[in-house]
Amino acid sequence: MMLLRRLPKSPTLEMMYRTIEMKSRGLEVYSLAAGEPYFPTPAEIVEVAHRAMLEGQTHYVEALGTRAVRDAIARKVRRLNGIHAEPDDVAFMPNKYALAAALQAVVSRGMEVLVPDPGYFYSEAVTLAGGRPIRYRLSDDFSLDIDEIRRRTGDRTRAIVVNTPSNPTARVFERSALEELYEFARDRGIRVLSDEAYEDVVFEGTHFSMGSLEDSPDTVISVFSLSKSFSTTGWRAGYVVASRGILSLIKKYVEHTMSCFPPFIQAAAAYALDNQERLVAPMKDECARRRKIVVEALEGIDGLEVNRIEGTFYAFPKYGLQVGSVKLAEMLLREQRVAVVPGIGFGPSGEGRFRISFCQREEELLRRLEGLRAFFRQHGPG
Repeated sequence: MMLLRRLPKSPTLEMMYRTIEMKSRGLEVYSLAAGEPYFPTPAEIVEVAHRAMLEGQTHYVEALGTRAVRDAIARKVRRLNGIHAEPDDVAFMPNKYALAAALQAVVSRGMEVLVPDPGYFYSEAVTLAGGRPIRYRLSDDFSLDIDEIRRRTGDRTRAIVVNTPSNPTARVFERSALEELYEFARDRGIRVLSDEAYEDVVFEGTHFSMGSLEDSPDTVISVFSLSKSFSTTGWRAGYVVASRGILSLIKKYVEHTMSCFPPFIQAAAAYALDNQERLVAPMKDECARRRKIVVEALEGIDGLEVNRIEGTFYAFPKYGLQVGSVKLAEMLLREQRVAVVPGIGFGPSGEGRFRISFCQREEELLRRLEGLRAFFRQHGPG
C-alpha cells in the first residue's frame, strides 16, 4: 500500500476546512480550532519582504537558505537558546517541512521513532519516512515520563521526538527532565528531534532548548518556527539546527522536493529574528490575557476539567460526557457552531479531551466560550 494511503487526514486542517465551507454557505461559525494567532504580521516584517521583492529577491537561492538568513538564525539561537551553532549548522525552511526532512535524514525503512502521546501529528511524518511511529505516553500531568521512554526504546529506535512548549497539552517541560532525556539518547546513539515552535509563548516556567547541552549540534536536531511568534502562519517560515552531516542529507531532500524557499520571505525572517525580543513582546502579552479569560471561563463550566496551561495558546480540557471526542466535536459544531479539535487526533491518550486555540480577538473568544458553556449546560456534566 502506498504510504500516503495509510495516513489520516489532519484533524486541525479538516476542522478548519469544515468551518470555511460552512461560512461559504452563509452560516455563522465560531472556530476555536485553528492554531494561529489572530493579529496581523507586524508591518515592519511585511515591509522588509515587500522591499526584498521590489529589489528582485524572487529567484532561486541556496537550498538551505541565503547566507543572510542563516547568519541571523545562528545569531538568534546563540543569543536566545544557548545553542552553539554557526551559520553552517542551520537551515531555513518551514517547521513542519523541517520535521519531515529531518526524519527522512535519520530514519531507515522499518526503524522506529518515539512520538509523544498526546502530541502533535508526528506519526505521519515518521510513516512517510518509512519508519514506524511508537507512541510514548506522557505522565498524567503531561510532563515527560523518562521511564516510559526507556521502556519504549528498543534496538530499532532511531529518534525520539519531544515538543516543548507542548501542543496540545500546554506543558513546558522541566530542564532536569530534558537533561535526563538527552543523556539517555546520547548514550544510546539516538537522535532527539526537539520541536520548539512555541518557544516564545510561555506563561509559567522557562523554556529550555536541549540543543544548548552540546558544544556543537550532534545528538539534538532543533526545529523552530516563526509562525506563532510573529503571526506568520501563511509565510511558512522556520528553521532547523543540526549536525552538518544531517544537514547535508536534508539539503538533498530540499533539492529534490522544493529546490529552495522564497528569498523575500527569508529576508523578512532574518529581520524578524534579529528583532525577536521586541517584536514578540506584544504577542506574549495578548496571549497571557486570553489565557486568563479561557481558564476562568472553562473553570466555570460544569463537566470540564481544565489542564494546566504553562505555554502555547491552547487549552486541552477533559470532559465528562460519555461520547468520543470526534462525536463531541461534531455535536458542538452542529448545535453551537463552535469548532474544536477532537483530542483523539493527538493520540489515544487525548481521547476524552478537546483542544481549543485561544489567541483570538477578545470579543470573539468570549462568544465562542459562551457557545461551549451553553453546550455543556444543555447536556449536563456527564
